[in-house]
Amino acid sequence: MRGIADTGFLVAFANRTDRHHDWAVGVAEQVTEPLLTCEAVLAEAAFHLRSVPLVLSMLHDGLVALAFDCREHLSQLAELASRYEDRHPDLADLCLIRLSELHPRHSVITVDRDDFRVYRRNKREMIPLICPPAR
Repeated sequence: MRGIADTGFLVAFANRTDRHHDWAVGVAEQVTEPLLTCEAVLAEAAFHLRSVPLVLSMLHDGLVALAFDCREHLSQLAELASRYEDRHPDLADLCLIRLSELHPRHSVITVDRDDFRVYRRNKREMIPLICPPAR
């Protein structure tokens, strides 16, 4: 499976008490190559998990791979920030939208269905998502 990892997925995968843990483990079992992500997602995950070593182990073990450099995409990120200003997106979400534009065959793996159903890549395209089943 090719994918782009969002914070909620990584947190659910690593935290056995997370309500989406079983779903995240099931998704991770289908991963055939490292999931793409960005440093902003890793920073958020480390904050929520309260463990930098745990997040670094996800990189080391090949669950995720850094595939984005904000410096190379500043103008696109600024445009996305302006477009979605009313939703108050965080930097991680903006980077993931851009990653989805750069890797159109990858789905974003997220627990944040509400925001990612609104976000669009290339201004009009829905972003393919892998989310936990709706309750």
